[in-house]
Amino acid sequence: MKRIALNRKNSLFVGNERGGQTAAVLSSLTSTARRHNIDPQLYLTQLLTNLPTTPISQLDNWLPDRWLQLQAHQHDQTAAV
Repeated sequence: MKRIALNRKNSLFVGNERGGQTAAVLSSLTSTARRHNIDPQLYLTQLLTNLPTTPISQLDNWLPDRWLQLQAHQHDQTAAV
């Protein structure tokens, strides 16, 4: 609940509507990552690094829950080698 209250307070200073929308998207992604026990910094770093080369048809793979499944699958494959 503390993050929600802090986000509400910080939202007063986003500057403009587009900044508010960006802050809302980032807040949603980091909150979802935390719910799935994903390090938000690791997730966002990989997302922002790989997003420019990702085809539109594969964007769903970058949702936190699917990303976690793909990471686990890749980890299983490397452990088997």
